[in-house]
Amino acid sequence: MSQHLSRTLLPRLNPLACVLATTLALSASLSALAQTAAPADGKKAVTPAEMNYQAGGSPLAGEPMYQSTNPKAPPMTQAEFDRARQIYFERCAGCHGVLRKGATGKPLTPDITQAKGSDYLKVFIAYGSPAGMPNWLTSGDFDEKTVDLMARYIQHDAPTPPEFGMDDMKKTWKVIVPPEKRPTKKMNNYNIANIFSTTLRDSGEVALIDGDTKQIINIVKTGYAVHISRLSASGRYLFVIGRDAKINMIDLWMEKPDNVAEIRVGLEARSVDTSKFKGFEDKYAIAGSYWPPQYTIMKGDTLEPLKIVATRGMTVDKQEYHPEPRVASIIASHYKPEFVVNVKETGQTLLVDYSNIDALKVTTIGTARFLHDGGVDSTGRYFMVAANQSNKIAAVDLKEGKLTKLIEVGKIPHPGRGANFVHPKFGPVWATGHLGDETISLIGTDPVKHKDSAFKVVETIKGQGGGNLFIKSHPKSQHLYVDTPLNPDPKLSQSVAVFDVKNLAKGYTVLPIGEWAGLTDDGAKRVVQPEYNKAGDEVWFAVWSAKNKESAMVVVDDKTLKLKAVIKDKRLITPTGHFNVHNTQHDVY
Repeated sequence: MSQHLSRTLLPRLNPLACVLATTLALSASLSALAQTAAPADGKKAVTPAEMNYQAGGSPLAGEPMYQSTNPKAPPMTQAEFDRARQIYFERCAGCHGVLRKGATGKPLTPDITQAKGSDYLKVFIAYGSPAGMPNWLTSGDFDEKTVDLMARYIQHDAPTPPEFGMDDMKKTWKVIVPPEKRPTKKMNNYNIANIFSTTLRDSGEVALIDGDTKQIINIVKTGYAVHISRLSASGRYLFVIGRDAKINMIDLWMEKPDNVAEIRVGLEARSVDTSKFKGFEDKYAIAGSYWPPQYTIMKGDTLEPLKIVATRGMTVDKQEYHPEPRVASIIASHYKPEFVVNVKETGQTLLVDYSNIDALKVTTIGTARFLHDGGVDSTGRYFMVAANQSNKIAAVDLKEGKLTKLIEVGKIPHPGRGANFVHPKFGPVWATGHLGDETISLIGTDPVKHKDSAFKVVETIKGQGGGNLFIKSHPKSQHLYVDTPLNPDPKLSQSVAVFDVKNLAKGYTVLPIGEWAGLTDDGAKRVVQPEYNKAGDEVWFAVWSAKNKESAMVVVDDKTLKLKAVIKDKRLITPTGHFNVHNTQHDVY
């Protein structure tokens, strides 16, 4: 940074626009700063879509934390520190980590930030960088006082959230209806296999919707911002987990399906699943936490916590200790009594053998850093997981218990669970879209009949644009659906692209789902997560607007690609993810 900028621009942010000495000087300055916001592996920049994805508010914003006194840090009142901490967890922790040790963004620890100084940090926070750091001031998200506040805050020692152990969990554990008092047979007339569990993000609920009648069965209270819904092996119990690490267990056999047990397994979390291997059906549940970094094994019928295992450890690439490796996703293997636990920051995929949890055996497979979400191939043998900021898909053989291959794909893959279909030339493939570009990568998954195509990108097709979150197909469908809810262009975020899997070369058809919803207000109308019904002849979409705006569910006829139904209800507050019972239970996607 030039001395001229140090003397004129940096000491004052009032008004900042007046002190941009020259565009060239600022560009040079920000280019130097870009490394601070680059991904922790030094590779590619974070896109605006990824920043939007990571910027979801953390439940840790309201947790009591210890504030250490660092004599070298600029002064802050307790009120200023508390306000800055709240902002950090709401806006910054997703990229830079709870402890500010670095995640997808670089570390912001005092040894780094104090060396830069307040003036330097103010410019960086205000104007962002080409590497993906948001321009918090010029975007209108922060005012000048907030920029100054955050520049001082990140020079203090990071406050440490409390741990969350067995005693803490048991204080939150509730068995609302004991197993012996639950129905011994299904007590309703619903076609349970075709129920949809729809996240009502900002109301802390899920809507159970009858896929046959399109009517809401029940609105069930849950934790905040449910991330996923998963089914027990039998299909009877629905498990949902909120960002606040609260798990709710819902009995679908009840006359009116509702909660029968609940627990918090930490302070922030994303993943839950249940034991699927033969002989262990419905016996165990597992949940992974962002904070504390750990996973918890529970009884499958009551959620009683049985065992907690920490994930703190060494990174797969540099073999450096990481204090905050978050559990990003979990699936249950059908090949062995194992849970597949993916640890984001260390890049380790853990195969957790639950056949004897008192003598737990864990196979650690080094894959790639920044593991996120994924799903199995059409046979269920290979787990395909995105290492999003590494721009890779890791194919893990669940039968042999080893890494099959790391596959380079597009920018910031975000498959959800991905999509399986048969390619006319390359045979069975698994597909992922990307947050950071418009491409869809098709990866061959048949090492027997299509050996030359196996576990490599056999074709790359182009969708509408970046900002994709979910991609979906179905064995009974000839279509592939790709959403773009995080794209900044409303035309793209309010529509979906549909490909004919038998003729990918002809490109995609655009379905104006947001328009079809017929919402009367000016909400965002972001269209998210295509989800098939059990029969595979309907595709459901959430039309997601703000909590004070009208939202809806839209149902499309998969054969004709025409509008079939719109579900509106004032209780559908910020619908986002939605999961069909049968398809989720049997890994159909």
